[in-house]
Amino acid sequence: MQASLEQLSQIIVFAGLKTAEKIGLQPYTQVQYYRQGEIILHERDRLPAKLYAVVSGSIQVTKTATTGKETILRALAAGEIFAAPALLGNGISPATVTAESNCEILTVERDALLTAIGKNPEIALRMLMVFNSRIQQLHETVHGLVSERAIVRLARLIQYFAAESGTESSPQGERLKVKLSYYRMARSSGITYEECVRLIKSLKPVIAYHRGGTITILDVDKLDAIASGDID
Repeated sequence: MQASLEQLSQIIVFAGLKTAEKIGLQPYTQVQYYRQGEIILHERDRLPAKLYAVVSGSIQVTKTATTGKETILRALAAGEIFAAPALLGNGISPATVTAESNCEILTVERDALLTAIGKNPEIALRMLMVFNSRIQQLHETVHGLVSERAIVRLARLIQYFAAESGTESSPQGERLKVKLSYYRMARSSGITYEECVRLIKSLKPVIAYHRGGTITILDVDKLDAIASGDID
């Protein structure tokens, strides 16, 4: 199914395009629906030369080590682009992409995108800003896995999702809009499931964890202090 003008407008890198520019891209787009849990891209898949973006729903990007251990690299929501190697690299998917919820994925053919960039370089600038932000995030993640204590990594992970997905006020504190299971937090911070459960329990004065993965930040200042490594 071809993307609508509204769907193109939802993608961060296309948000500022004029209507005529989006109409010019439409014939080279496709939108595909995926159910929750369905694999969108397998690690090491050969990718067609296209830009990939999330129109609705959310996706999860994971990497599997040679030992078989799977790590969550990031979760992306509507408007985000992904699978950069399809455009800029060797065309091989570096990770597995899974539908975290029912979602729609939009693709734009590479040649059509390059033509659009030639007419409006702002698209390329926005793409560079996205990729630069992710490189910095990856650098911080790798540095944390090597040098930071597990509780610091866990606190930073909660902070990241609070900023990325947002929070909503409750009588107890700031409740994360995204649900984070023990399993997901463990895989994202490079610790075992058992250690994650133990650390979350030790953070009870700072955060509240409810069944199903609902997290409420009870003390923002203490969470900041833990994330900065100032206190245990």
